[in-house]
Amino acid sequence: MNSPVTIIGAGLGGLVLARVLHVNGIASRVYEADPSAAARKQGGMLDIHDHNGQLALRAAGLTEEFRAIVIGGRQAMRVLDQDGTVLLDKADDDGGGRPEVMRGALRRMLLDSLPADTVRWDHKVCGVRGLGGGGHAVTFACGCTVVAGLLVGADGAWSRVRPLLCDATPEYAGTSFVETYLFEADTRHPAASRAVGGGSMIAPSPGKEIFAHRESGATLHAYVQLTRERDWFAAVDFTDAAAATARIAQEFDGWAPELTALITDTDTAPVLRPHYALPTGLRWDRVPGVTLLGDAAHLAAPNGEGANLAMLDGAELGTALAAHPDDVEAALTAYEEAMFLRPTEEAVFEGAEARAVDSEGNTARGLVALLDEQGR
Repeated sequence: MNSPVTIIGAGLGGLVLARVLHVNGIASRVYEADPSAAARKQGGMLDIHDHNGQLALRAAGLTEEFRAIVIGGRQAMRVLDQDGTVLLDKADDDGGGRPEVMRGALRRMLLDSLPADTVRWDHKVCGVRGLGGGGHAVTFACGCTVVAGLLVGADGAWSRVRPLLCDATPEYAGTSFVETYLFEADTRHPAASRAVGGGSMIAPSPGKEIFAHRESGATLHAYVQLTRERDWFAAVDFTDAAAATARIAQEFDGWAPELTALITDTDTAPVLRPHYALPTGLRWDRVPGVTLLGDAAHLAAPNGEGANLAMLDGAELGTALAAHPDDVEAALTAYEEAMFLRPTEEAVFEGAEARAVDSEGNTARGLVALLDEQGR
């Protein structure tokens, strides 16, 4: 490689790519729109799977560092009915393949594993154009331009690099999260704390469900999912936290108070997180000198796989480039062919599609029955 690989986006996938390149002696530069690593909160808990995310971290030589940031006990899982009845209470036996970490800690681990000058902060892309011969010019809002011999779009759902390869754009997936937090829950919100337990809790119902995670300490992080059109959410005034909280809680009228407390007792303003997705099975023809990874390549509605697949993409792309040091196009072809064949909506268990949030099968008893069938 005669010039550094140019990576747009310092998310998990882009940083894993930079790390795998680094351990293989290949230079890279990561350009990120955020002004600094601490500019915004990096989200909540992630379960890192042994068949994709952990493989990526192994390729990056970071298995021990990853184990050091795992939060013990968080693989515990509970399933509750709408009335608060606990139908499944599975303890964390420390033998599962999905240990939990905070996304922010994982990102910091990856940043710390790179040479100090790898990430260029405060570089928001405002334009990308081809130069011929596989070269591309990337222009940033700061006024500077970088010429990339190899350009990787790791820049998420609304990628500025993707149009170089295809004209696909994300479309609303029909569901949205409303995100809430309860702090010091063991003492300030004891009923909700007991309902969630030591790990994750899900209370499903056709068209809606409440999912919550115990994060570091006694913080409860909840995702309230609703199957509604965008216009429905647009009618909710999220600038008025109290009104928005009341409106979302209204959709769960009659549910157990320890469950609705995850909405009504939020210590933060509720945040709307609409879900978007690219067409399933999206592919593109090989374009010299450019490729995509993660959500830029295969955005899907949240299914527990997004971060894991982004990291696996980064690791496999880095490994392919290291295996073909004199033939970038061969490396990109091998990487894309493998990525195109990989499912982006991998089911946690067979029959999971039968309990999609908007289906009649999305019930607590139905979920427990499916888990029992699979021995989970």
